[in-house]
Amino acid sequence: MSKVDQFESVFRSALKESYEYRPIEYTSILVVTDLQPDEAKGFTASIQDYCAALHIDGGVSWETLAEGDLSSTQDLLQHVEAGGFDLLISYRNLFTDTWRYPHSLGEYLDVLIQRASVPVMVLPNPRAGTALTHAMIDTNVVMVITDHMVANHRLIDYAVSFTEDKGTLWLAHIEDEAVFERYIEVISKISSIDTDEAREKIARQLLKEPREYIAAVREKLRQKALPIAVESIVTFGHRLAEYKRYVEQHKVDLLVMNAKDDQQLAMHGLAYPLAVEIRSIPLLMV
Repeated sequence: MSKVDQFESVFRSALKESYEYRPIEYTSILVVTDLQPDEAKGFTASIQDYCAALHIDGGVSWETLAEGDLSSTQDLLQHVEAGGFDLLISYRNLFTDTWRYPHSLGEYLDVLIQRASVPVMVLPNPRAGTALTHAMIDTNVVMVITDHMVANHRLIDYAVSFTEDKGTLWLAHIEDEAVFERYIEVISKISSIDTDEAREKIARQLLKEPREYIAAVREKLRQKALPIAVESIVTFGHRLAEYKRYVEQHKVDLLVMNAKDDQQLAMHGLAYPLAVEIRSIPLLMV
């Protein structure tokens, strides 16, 4: 390696993504249901209690859609676009009885999550009875999951906005172990590269960056005197299985993840399989 290459490597390794906390403001929230009007009103009241960490006051406008207010996904999209909402809240398998089968989010949410320009909170279907006992009570434990923790500033800002005072915000980054092993296998076939050294150094660097970023997030939130604890999970593993395990282990009340991908129409990365698999707690799809 030339001295120029060595210098560039050292320079790049010293670069760190900075995090700047920008509070999220909520002025208008839409709750979409397929319940009768009286039931829908009570459902919204329970959500307002659950979202108490948002410090919502009388200045925030809440709107609830009930059975009969919509006839199609196009109706819903037009209503959302016209309303200028900051947050959309609904539950899986809206306007269908497929909540009996754990295989999808349903047509309305599939379209809404991809087309809406603001986050969508996905709740357990109230008819399914699958919500955990601690779910829908408060947001004392919030977890952010991502396959690229570094530079996900806005995702973290949203998670912070939902974390209750004296609550815990978990930032989880899991490197795909199978993908890593595939690249190491390829490297092992290149005689000029020491495989053991490559494995050690690449693994160390892959985990170093998210750990440093999370440390920067923790310090910035400490400087802002926010009364929450920030904990981290940075490791290798089978992503879907590991995320599910950590959600259960830490009794997470709200799971926050990226849902949109500018490169495709489908949901970002693991967002859809996670949303289908994790049905017993609310999800915030950003």
